[in-house]
Amino acid sequence: MTSQNTTPDLPFKAETQQLLKILIHSLYSEREVFLRELLSNASDALTRMNFIMLTKRDVLSPETELGVWISVDSERKILTIRDTGIGMTAEEITENLGTIAHSGARAFLEAAKQGQTSLSDIIGQFGVGFYSAFMVADWIKVESRSYLPDQQATAWYSEGSETYMLIPSDMQERGTIIQIKLKEDAGEYLEEHKLRDIIKKHSDYVPFPIYLGTSTERVNQQNALWRSPAKEITDEKAHDFYKQLTLDWQPPLAYAQLSADAPVQLYALLFLPSSAERTIFSLRKEDGLKLYARKILIQEYCKDLLPEYLRFIQGVVDSEDLPLNVSREMIQSSKLITQLRRLVTAKAFALIDDLGKKPEEYEKFWKEFGRFLKEGAAVDKENLDRIAPLLRFSTLSNPDRLNTLDDYVAAFQPGQKKIYFIVGDDPRSITRSPHLDLFRKQNVDVLLLSDPVDSFVVLSLSKYKEYELVNVAVEKPEIDNPVEETPAPENVVKGDDLDSLIQRFKSQLGEKVKDVRTTDRLSTSPARLVDEDGALQPEMQRVYRLLKQDYEVPQKNLEINPAHPLLVQLSTFPVGGPVSNMIIDQIFENALLIEGLHPDPAGMIERIQEIMQAALNR
Repeated sequence: MTSQNTTPDLPFKAETQQLLKILIHSLYSEREVFLRELLSNASDALTRMNFIMLTKRDVLSPETELGVWISVDSERKILTIRDTGIGMTAEEITENLGTIAHSGARAFLEAAKQGQTSLSDIIGQFGVGFYSAFMVADWIKVESRSYLPDQQATAWYSEGSETYMLIPSDMQERGTIIQIKLKEDAGEYLEEHKLRDIIKKHSDYVPFPIYLGTSTERVNQQNALWRSPAKEITDEKAHDFYKQLTLDWQPPLAYAQLSADAPVQLYALLFLPSSAERTIFSLRKEDGLKLYARKILIQEYCKDLLPEYLRFIQGVVDSEDLPLNVSREMIQSSKLITQLRRLVTAKAFALIDDLGKKPEEYEKFWKEFGRFLKEGAAVDKENLDRIAPLLRFSTLSNPDRLNTLDDYVAAFQPGQKKIYFIVGDDPRSITRSPHLDLFRKQNVDVLLLSDPVDSFVVLSLSKYKEYELVNVAVEKPEIDNPVEETPAPENVVKGDDLDSLIQRFKSQLGEKVKDVRTTDRLSTSPARLVDEDGALQPEMQRVYRLLKQDYEVPQKNLEINPAHPLLVQLSTFPVGGPVSNMIIDQIFENALLIEGLHPDPAGMIERIQEIMQAALNR
């Protein structure tokens, strides 16, 4: 480009060539983001112009519509983006376009060269979104005229080398025109359907109209519903927005809007989906919230605004204060991000808690997403007090109902000060555990934990409010006025017969058990397996088994119930008889099975058949 009024080549104030190389080849994963960046800049210029016009009418072209116009010249391969925003003076063009970063450029390059730190740690110093256009451009020309009536228009021109030129311009209206001569391999950005898709994806919520080609119909049509006052967000509007966001035609279970001015300014709209499974038509292919900055989409799947276990939540977050790196593709780690995460997470918990007040709706939610909250209870100590009230459990007294921990506490027996639980591998077999015998007799409820993650939950959730959680395999129920059992003496094995029966068990089982002894903890069960004092907690043992760690199950004690009819009859069998020994083995392996410790359940079949045959032959 030559002109008698063109300035000599002016050097950039930073090592532009090196910076452009980094920006183009290292930080942007998709070239289409250049259009998003330019539209974001245009939106900022229009927003500032709109604010000025609220208080000042002495501006250039006061009647001009605030908007953005995009056009293509396919023959010359030029893409043009024009806005009627605040514009720039010659000095502002030099400052804004002639300088990449007002400070720290050398430090940035040196750090990048030596690999001393990640680029995202320092890239936030650089206002270089505009330069992303060089990913697709052979050259860029920018003409701009300030809103100040006495300022003349100026043009800026660069081919992405180490210099730029300032060129006189006869531009009459206020605003900025950017012309991009597209590279040979960037011809797709001359296609209106491609440009339309990019605008709809990244800039659909820009608060000013964006026009494409000769059409007078704006491309960006969406209303930023999340910025509307809460009273204006109806169920119909929210559900329609959710469908557009996700293509999920099932309405969400619940939604909530968040608007905050402090400690950061943000808007958010969060949804609880009706299903944890994504359909093949779902627009949301990954976890994460849509993140906007001033209505400009800067991250499609932001995973930094919620704990990972709340990844099922859908929605958008929009902040005026968000610090971004140059590419807007990764959020710069900062105090503001921490504050955003804290606010959004608190709102997410409040949304789930509100749904919990509707038992039928919450039951649907728990079926789909309960495992995620259990995951949170297992890993997030910081938010455990928020998560615990949201958990639901089956209990011994109410196995078919979802119970909160508060429900359980409200049903305490007189004098009860602990929350009792049992862990097992199967929701059906867990209710047959011999550890529950005494709790049934004392009418003390027990949490039934058969989900694999439950063991991790109780390791983390050792207390709820002032109540300790304890395993029924370890402790007896502590209540006022417990029910006393006084079995008839003739139905109990005792004295020498009991000593003989215990010895028979020890002899037959050998090293399979550490000891055999009686217990008063059993009523309807013949035996149970228990750990030695000081052994690893049963729930921790289960965690080791689930994780398949190099862990040896500690040798157990077998406790027998001398009042059980099976043992009463067994005591009358001849000592050392084959049927007697098979019954002892079967009682032990039944106890292993109910504890989830049996290494080969199918191996019991032959013995069971022999016992059945012996019973038929009597």
